[in-house]
Amino acid sequence: MAKQSIFGRISTLLRANVNAMIDSAEDPQKMLDQLVRDYTNNIADAESAIAETIGNLRLLERDHQEDIQAASEWGNKALAASKKADELRGIGHTADADKFDNLAKIALQRQISSENEARTAEPTIASQTEVVDKLKDGLNGMKEKLGQLKSKRSELLARAKTAEAQIKVHDAVKSIDVLDPTSELGRFEDKIRRQESLAAGKQELAASSLDAQFNSLEDVGELTEVEARLAALKAGGTPAQVAIDAPSAPYTP
Repeated sequence: MAKQSIFGRISTLLRANVNAMIDSAEDPQKMLDQLVRDYTNNIADAESAIAETIGNLRLLERDHQEDIQAASEWGNKALAASKKADELRGIGHTADADKFDNLAKIALQRQISSENEARTAEPTIASQTEVVDKLKDGLNGMKEKLGQLKSKRSELLARAKTAEAQIKVHDAVKSIDVLDPTSELGRFEDKIRRQESLAAGKQELAASSLDAQFNSLEDVGELTEVEARLAALKAGGTPAQVAIDAPSAPYTP
């Protein structure tokens, strides 16, 4: 029964459609890990059962060979006893000749018994040999599928890691996109632009204040000339003389 159970498990695993199982699995990696464990355990069980079956077959073959050898040996003994009986009978020793003929008959009976045992074992040996061959083929098939499972698992793991790396790279590139107005670089650039605008405004304001100072200097010069002419008129001068005598306004660039 154990042998039949192992044979059935081997047949079931060999018929399994691994690709279909992967497609229908919610977590292919876990499913593959479980399949690898199942195949590994079943291969170990199959190897143990097949080794036991092979051992039993070799015992049958050895017993069969011993029966064949025994049949041959009993045949040789029967022949030797028969010849001895003929020799004794030829010299007139009839009683002794009959004894050796009886020994020949016993040897022939043993020969027939050994031959029958050998013939009886032959179908069993043939059947067991066929079973062992099938079990060996099944075991080799399981080992091949186990190799395929491990290769498939390695492929899926590599693809998963590649996809994960691609996602990380994509997220990293997106996080440093300088064209994104909400990014850190965009905000930093906007701050610099405001500072530059503030500096330009202060420069423009400073220039306006300098022009006003020069304008006030011109106004002061005009007032000084007016005061000088008024003083000249009060001193008795005429307007024409005052205009001629009045100092010229200070030069302002």
